[in-house]
Amino acid sequence: MKDARIAVLLPCYNESLTIAKTVGDFRAALPDATIYVFDNASTDDSAALAEQAGAVVVPVTQRGKGNVVRRMFRVVDADVYVMADSDDTYPADEANLLIEPILRNEADMVTGDRLSTSYYKENKRPGHNFGNALVCRLITTLWGCRVKDVMTGYRAFSRRFVKNCPVLSGGFEIETEITLHAVDKRWRIREIPISYRDRPSGSFSKLNTIQDGLRVMRTIFNAFRLYRPLSFFGISGLLFLFLGVAFAAPVFAEYFSTGVVPRFPTLIFSSFLALSGLLSCSVALILDAVKKQSDREYELRVMDYTRETVSEQTKAD
Repeated sequence: MKDARIAVLLPCYNESLTIAKTVGDFRAALPDATIYVFDNASTDDSAALAEQAGAVVVPVTQRGKGNVVRRMFRVVDADVYVMADSDDTYPADEANLLIEPILRNEADMVTGDRLSTSYYKENKRPGHNFGNALVCRLITTLWGCRVKDVMTGYRAFSRRFVKNCPVLSGGFEIETEITLHAVDKRWRIREIPISYRDRPSGSFSKLNTIQDGLRVMRTIFNAFRLYRPLSFFGISGLLFLFLGVAFAAPVFAEYFSTGVVPRFPTLIFSSFLALSGLLSCSVALILDAVKKQSDREYELRVMDYTRETVSEQTKAD
């Protein structure tokens, strides 16, 4: 990997105040890298300033960071990808810290951990602080893995990861989707503490705390339902079964002692709960089998991709 092609990917929407400095900082930190600015239909002169600073500007007409990242992963061909925001909040001179584990083949995704350093001090929006902590806690609880910073925008990826990572989100929930995909598919993840600085005066975040926060929570909910169907449907199924038995027990006890069933509504309701529980447990088992088969097919696709990539590199050498 000594001759690795490095691409810096910068999503951009109305960042005329910071885009030139961000591009310049990454050019200085990674002089051999190609700097790409994916302009998301900015209404200011961000694209022109990025081009003047030496970046390759790629227009993206579909609004939303997820749409931008999807475009990035599709069109850019490199060996190592560095993704950062265009708002001058992430230090470009720490990019090598993220790249090194990729170059040494020790990780497939390296995330810049803001929350362990200066984020809570620098960030002036308490809703963002609460949301980041909540998301990390939820994922740690549901997936049983310790992820320190789920929503960081400063990341490095291997080529194999990028070309095998489906991007379905359209907005700011993209970081959460990528992280959960990496956790579920057992990609090698490293977290590197990086410094963080707040936006300069006059620059404004495009993230809506409430609206985008709800979209992130929906992403976590859907991911848990799709990636962990046995837990998602199995827990609810067992709960319904327990409630059904709890409601039915007094009815059957009375029947065995008196020979009559005076509380038919309770019996019907408990039967409904029990049937719902059995159905949910059945769905859990079926979807878990489908998920495992899907994981097998995904692993085979990644193996095929790796084999083809190695073959191409061998021919090139």
